[in-house]
Amino acid sequence: MKPLGSITRGTTNPNRLRRVDNWIAVHLGGLLGGAEDPLVVDLGYGASPVTAVELRSRLSRVRRDVRVVGLEIDPERVAAAAPAADPPALEFRRGGFELAGLRPVVVRAMNVLRQYDESEVKQAWSTIAQRLAPDGVLVEGTCDELGRLASWVTLDAAGPRTLTLAASLSTLDSPATLAERLPKALIHRNVSGEPIHGLLRALDEAWRANAAYSAFGPRQRWRNSVEAVRAAGWPVLDRPARWRLGELTVPWSAVAPRLSSPYS
Repeated sequence: MKPLGSITRGTTNPNRLRRVDNWIAVHLGGLLGGAEDPLVVDLGYGASPVTAVELRSRLSRVRRDVRVVGLEIDPERVAAAAPAADPPALEFRRGGFELAGLRPVVVRAMNVLRQYDESEVKQAWSTIAQRLAPDGVLVEGTCDELGRLASWVTLDAAGPRTLTLAASLSTLDSPATLAERLPKALIHRNVSGEPIHGLLRALDEAWRANAAYSAFGPRQRWRNSVEAVRAAGWPVLDRPARWRLGELTVPWSAVAPRLSSPYS
Protein backbone atom coordinates (compact mmCIF):
# COMPACT_ATOMS: atom_id res chain seq x y z
CA MET A 1 0.00 0.00 0.00
CA LYS A 2 1.31 3.46 -0.90
CA PRO A 3 1.98 5.59 2.20
CA LEU A 4 -0.70 8.20 2.82
CA GLY A 5 0.40 11.74 3.59
CA SER A 6 3.21 14.15 2.79
CA ILE A 7 6.84 14.18 3.82
CA THR A 8 7.35 16.44 6.84
CA ARG A 9 10.20 18.89 7.30
CA GLY A 10 11.81 16.32 9.57
CA THR A 11 13.21 18.69 12.19
CA THR A 12 13.88 16.99 15.50
CA ASN A 13 16.06 17.20 18.60
CA PRO A 14 16.91 14.88 21.49
CA ASN A 15 14.39 15.16 24.34
CA ARG A 16 12.09 17.30 22.21
CA LEU A 17 9.15 14.99 22.95
CA ARG A 18 9.99 14.17 26.57
CA ARG A 19 6.84 15.83 27.92
CA VAL A 20 4.41 13.94 25.72
CA ASP A 21 6.31 10.66 26.21
CA ASN A 22 6.08 10.93 29.97
CA TRP A 23 2.40 11.83 29.70
CA ILE A 24 1.78 8.75 27.54
CA ALA A 25 3.60 6.56 30.07
CA VAL A 26 1.37 7.79 32.90
CA HIS A 27 -2.00 8.15 31.19
CA LEU A 28 -1.80 5.31 28.69
CA GLY A 29 0.37 2.98 30.74
CA GLY A 30 -2.65 0.93 31.78
CA LEU A 31 -3.69 0.55 28.16
CA LEU A 32 -0.22 -0.64 27.21
CA GLY A 33 0.00 -2.91 30.22
CA GLY A 34 -3.21 -4.71 29.31
CA ALA A 35 -2.61 -4.95 25.57
CA GLU A 36 -2.15 -8.37 24.00
CA ASP A 37 0.34 -6.79 21.60
CA PRO A 38 1.98 -3.68 23.15
CA LEU A 39 2.71 -2.06 19.78
CA VAL A 40 3.33 1.69 19.57
CA VAL A 41 3.85 3.66 16.36
CA ASP A 42 5.94 6.82 16.17
CA LEU A 43 4.41 8.39 13.08
CA GLY A 44 6.63 10.84 11.18
CA TYR A 45 9.67 10.61 13.45
CA GLY A 46 11.68 12.89 11.17
CA ALA A 47 15.18 13.06 9.78
CA SER A 48 16.66 11.48 12.92
CA PRO A 49 15.39 8.38 14.76
CA VAL A 50 16.27 9.82 18.16
CA THR A 51 12.70 10.50 19.33
CA ALA A 52 11.63 6.95 18.46
CA VAL A 53 14.60 5.58 20.39
CA GLU A 54 13.65 7.73 23.38
CA LEU A 55 9.98 6.70 23.15
CA ARG A 56 10.92 3.01 23.32
CA SER A 57 13.20 3.66 26.30
CA ARG A 58 10.57 5.59 28.25
CA LEU A 59 7.70 3.21 27.58
CA SER A 60 9.82 0.16 28.41
CA ARG A 61 9.62 1.33 32.02
CA VAL A 62 5.87 0.79 31.80
CA ARG A 63 6.07 -2.50 29.92
CA ARG A 64 9.39 -4.15 29.18
CA ASP A 65 8.22 -5.89 26.00
CA VAL A 66 6.74 -2.79 24.38
CA ARG A 67 7.44 -2.59 20.63
CA VAL A 68 7.93 0.73 18.86
CA VAL A 69 7.81 1.06 15.08
CA GLY A 70 8.88 4.37 13.57
CA LEU A 71 7.11 5.22 10.32
CA GLU A 72 8.30 7.68 7.71
CA ILE A 73 7.15 8.31 4.14
CA ASP A 74 10.65 9.24 2.99
CA PRO A 75 12.57 6.00 2.26
CA GLU A 76 15.88 7.81 2.79
CA ARG A 77 14.91 8.56 6.39
CA VAL A 78 13.94 4.93 6.94
CA ALA A 79 17.33 3.83 5.63
CA ALA A 80 19.15 6.40 7.77
CA ALA A 81 17.34 5.13 10.89
CA ALA A 82 18.26 1.48 10.29
CA PRO A 83 21.43 1.52 12.45
CA ALA A 84 19.32 2.56 15.46
CA ALA A 85 16.91 -0.37 15.08
CA ASP A 86 16.80 -3.13 17.69
CA PRO A 87 14.21 -5.67 16.48
CA PRO A 88 11.69 -6.55 17.69
CA ALA A 89 11.80 -3.79 20.31
CA LEU A 90 12.47 -0.98 17.85
CA GLU A 91 12.00 -1.01 14.07
CA PHE A 92 11.71 1.52 11.27
CA ARG A 93 9.49 1.17 8.23
CA ARG A 94 8.03 3.21 5.39
CA GLY A 95 4.48 4.30 6.09
CA GLY A 96 2.05 7.15 6.63
CA PHE A 97 -1.49 7.64 7.89
CA GLU A 98 -2.36 4.08 6.83
CA LEU A 99 0.17 2.92 9.49
CA ALA A 100 1.78 0.45 7.08
CA GLY A 101 -0.90 -2.11 7.86
CA LEU A 102 -0.06 -2.17 11.58
CA ARG A 103 -2.67 -2.17 14.37
CA PRO A 104 -0.97 -0.28 17.20
CA VAL A 105 -2.45 0.35 20.62
CA VAL A 106 -0.87 3.83 20.70
CA VAL A 107 0.20 6.17 17.90
CA ARG A 108 2.27 9.26 18.64
CA ALA A 109 2.14 11.82 15.81
CA MET A 110 3.90 15.00 16.88
CA ASN A 111 4.64 17.87 14.50
CA VAL A 112 3.15 15.90 11.60
CA LEU A 113 -0.11 17.71 10.84
CA ARG A 114 1.37 21.15 11.43
CA GLN A 115 2.18 21.46 7.70
CA TYR A 116 -1.34 20.48 6.60
CA ASP A 117 -4.41 22.68 6.16
CA GLU A 118 -6.92 22.67 8.98
CA SER A 119 -9.47 21.20 6.57
CA GLU A 120 -7.31 18.07 6.23
CA VAL A 121 -7.00 17.31 9.94
CA LYS A 122 -10.32 15.52 10.43
CA GLN A 123 -9.63 13.07 7.61
CA ALA A 124 -6.11 12.39 8.87
CA TRP A 125 -7.45 11.71 12.37
CA SER A 126 -10.10 9.38 10.99
CA THR A 127 -7.67 7.48 8.75
CA ILE A 128 -5.33 6.80 11.66
CA ALA A 129 -8.06 6.05 14.21
CA GLN A 130 -9.65 3.43 11.94
CA ARG A 131 -6.37 1.53 11.93
CA LEU A 132 -5.79 1.47 15.67
CA ALA A 133 -6.10 -1.69 17.71
CA PRO A 134 -9.37 -2.01 19.67
CA ASP A 135 -9.36 0.69 22.39
CA GLY A 136 -6.26 2.19 20.75
CA VAL A 137 -5.38 5.86 21.14
CA LEU A 138 -3.82 8.48 18.87
CA VAL A 139 -1.81 11.26 20.49
CA GLU A 140 -1.44 14.10 17.97
CA GLY A 141 0.04 17.52 18.53
CA THR A 142 2.96 19.87 18.19
CA CYS A 143 5.81 21.40 20.14
CA ASP A 144 8.62 23.88 19.72
CA GLU A 145 12.11 22.91 18.67
CA LEU A 146 13.34 22.26 22.22
CA GLY A 147 10.12 20.80 23.58
CA ARG A 148 9.56 23.65 26.02
CA LEU A 149 6.06 24.41 24.71
CA ALA A 150 3.74 21.64 23.57
CA SER A 151 0.14 20.59 23.17
CA TRP A 152 -1.58 17.43 22.04
CA VAL A 153 -4.99 15.92 21.45
CA THR A 154 -5.87 12.32 22.35
CA LEU A 155 -8.32 10.51 20.07
CA ASP A 156 -9.82 7.09 19.67
CA ALA A 157 -12.24 5.56 17.19
CA ALA A 158 -15.06 7.66 18.64
CA GLY A 159 -13.20 10.94 18.13
CA PRO A 160 -11.18 13.47 20.14
CA ARG A 161 -11.09 12.98 23.91
CA THR A 162 -8.77 15.50 25.55
CA LEU A 163 -6.45 18.44 24.95
CA THR A 164 -3.26 18.86 26.97
CA LEU A 165 -1.16 22.01 27.21
CA ALA A 166 2.38 21.58 28.54
CA ALA A 167 5.23 23.97 29.20
CA SER A 168 8.68 24.13 30.74
CA LEU A 169 7.84 26.35 33.69
CA SER A 170 11.44 27.42 34.27
CA THR A 171 11.45 29.24 30.93
CA LEU A 172 7.76 30.17 30.64
CA ASP A 173 7.17 33.89 30.25
CA SER A 174 3.45 33.72 29.63
CA PRO A 175 0.93 30.91 28.97
CA ALA A 176 -0.24 32.95 25.99
CA THR A 177 2.83 31.70 24.10
CA LEU A 178 1.27 28.23 24.07
CA ALA A 179 -1.00 29.53 21.32
CA GLU A 180 1.95 29.24 18.92
CA ARG A 181 2.12 25.47 19.51
CA LEU A 182 -1.52 24.45 19.48
CA PRO A 183 -2.45 21.37 17.41
CA LYS A 184 -3.39 22.15 13.83
CA ALA A 185 -7.08 21.63 14.63
CA LEU A 186 -6.92 24.58 17.05
CA ILE A 187 -4.04 26.83 16.06
CA HIS A 188 -6.23 29.02 13.82
CA ARG A 189 -8.99 29.08 16.45
CA ASN A 190 -7.30 31.36 18.96
CA VAL A 191 -9.81 34.12 18.21
CA SER A 192 -12.63 35.70 20.16
CA GLY A 193 -15.65 33.42 20.31
CA GLU A 194 -13.68 30.18 20.27
CA PRO A 195 -13.35 28.12 23.47
CA ILE A 196 -9.58 27.64 23.11
CA HIS A 197 -9.17 31.41 23.04
CA GLY A 198 -11.17 31.63 26.25
CA LEU A 199 -9.09 28.93 27.93
CA LEU A 200 -5.75 30.52 27.01
CA ARG A 201 -6.98 33.93 28.12
CA ALA A 202 -8.19 32.52 31.46
CA LEU A 203 -4.87 30.76 32.00
CA ASP A 204 -2.85 33.83 31.08
CA GLU A 205 -4.90 36.06 33.37
CA ALA A 206 -4.54 33.58 36.23
CA TRP A 207 -0.76 33.41 35.64
CA ARG A 208 -0.48 37.18 35.94
CA ALA A 209 -2.79 37.29 38.96
CA ASN A 210 -0.61 34.71 40.72
CA ALA A 211 2.68 36.45 40.03
CA ALA A 212 3.35 36.75 43.77
CA TYR A 213 3.73 32.95 43.94
CA SER A 214 6.87 33.25 41.81
CA ALA A 215 8.73 33.69 45.09
CA PHE A 216 7.94 30.03 45.78
CA GLY A 217 8.94 28.90 42.29
CA PRO A 218 7.20 28.64 38.91
CA ARG A 219 5.58 25.30 39.78
CA GLN A 220 3.66 26.84 42.66
CA ARG A 221 2.62 29.74 40.45
CA TRP A 222 1.40 27.39 37.71
CA ARG A 223 -0.46 25.17 40.15
CA ASN A 224 -2.31 28.14 41.62
CA SER A 225 -3.03 29.41 38.13
CA VAL A 226 -4.56 26.08 37.11
CA GLU A 227 -6.61 26.00 40.29
CA ALA A 228 -7.93 29.47 39.43
CA VAL A 229 -8.84 28.32 35.92
CA ARG A 230 -10.74 25.38 37.36
CA ALA A 231 -12.47 27.63 39.90
CA ALA A 232 -13.59 29.80 36.98
CA GLY A 233 -15.53 26.84 35.60
CA TRP A 234 -13.13 25.14 33.20
CA PRO A 235 -13.28 21.31 33.54
CA VAL A 236 -9.60 20.78 34.32
CA LEU A 237 -8.61 17.12 34.62
CA ASP A 238 -5.85 15.32 36.52
CA ARG A 239 -4.40 16.02 39.95
CA PRO A 240 -2.14 18.82 41.24
CA ALA A 241 0.87 16.50 40.89
CA ARG A 242 0.44 16.71 37.09
CA TRP A 243 -0.27 20.43 37.16
CA ARG A 244 3.05 21.05 38.92
CA LEU A 245 4.80 19.58 35.89
CA GLY A 246 3.45 22.40 33.76
CA GLU A 247 0.45 20.53 32.37
CA LEU A 248 -3.20 21.37 31.96
CA THR A 249 -5.63 18.86 30.46
CA VAL A 250 -9.28 19.45 29.62
CA PRO A 251 -11.93 17.38 27.82
CA TRP A 252 -12.00 18.05 24.08
CA SER A 253 -15.63 19.13 24.40
CA ALA A 254 -14.45 22.15 26.39
CA VAL A 255 -12.30 23.48 23.53
CA ALA A 256 -13.82 22.00 20.36
CA PRO A 257 -14.11 24.62 17.56
CA ARG A 258 -17.46 26.36 17.30
CA LEU A 259 -17.15 28.91 14.52
CA SER A 260 -16.96 28.24 10.80
CA SER A 261 -13.36 27.85 9.73
CA PRO A 262 -11.82 29.80 6.85
CA TYR A 263 -9.81 26.62 6.16
CA SER A 264 -12.80 24.27 5.78
